Amino acid sequence: MVIQSRSNVRVKALAALKEKKFRRERGEYLVEGYKMVSECIAAGMQVTAVACTEEYAARFEDALIVSRQVYEYISDERTPQGVLASVKLPDMGIVPPRGRCVLLDGLQDPGNVGTIIRTANAAGYGDIYLADCADAFSPKCVRSSMSGVFFTRIMPGSREDILSALTGIPLVCADMDGESAYTFEAPEKFCLCIGSEGSGLSKEVRRAASHTVSIPMRSTCESLNAAVSAGILMYLLKGAE
Repeated sequence: MVIQSRSNVRVKALAALKEKKFRRERGEYLVEGYKMVSECIAAGMQVTAVACTEEYAARFEDALIVSRQVYEYISDERTPQGVLASVKLPDMGIVPPRGRCVLLDGLQDPGNVGTIIRTANAAGYGDIYLADCADAFSPKCVRSSMSGVFFTRIMPGSREDILSALTGIPLVCADMDGESAYTFEAPEKFCLCIGSEGSGLSKEVRRAASHTVSIPMRSTCESLNAAVSAGILMYLLKGAE
């Protein structure tokens, strides 16, 4: 049976997950696209429902099959592929890091947050702390993370709680006035701190910093995108393997 109505209870429940309020109330988030949903299942995430158009129906057991119009109502994508899933949010309690980690301080662009999560996963920074940032489990963040949200430990919270969990961990802050990242010798275990493009790092994080590093740039360039800066620094400051 193909569901044709937007008023269907299960359809409305899935569509509501595009909003942070309902993600928090329900403890679920959306994953979109055939590749992302497949990787989510393979990673052992707790999938609560799969919805798809008829073309994908044979690939997912017990999927909610919907019309293309209904799917576009549920989806957050501009060009929907035709398959999505609702997934249980992971435990996001703030705990000390297991190794190299990243603190994002005030990043409000969901694309940047998701891209940094993607790069952190690739570069081996398994723990990501978010202080006053965009929701890492919004549809845009999840898409931009390219499955990074399945393989990293994401911990949003207050700066006070995050800095408390990082007690004893050297904080390496990105700032244009810092030492060149090319000459800086990173400790074995550290937290790379990235501030927003508009405001930079907060006073609280700056005060807690052990080191400050910069990316050398030509005088014709004022700054780099936060996600680009984070990616460069994550690979430059790998520390002892």
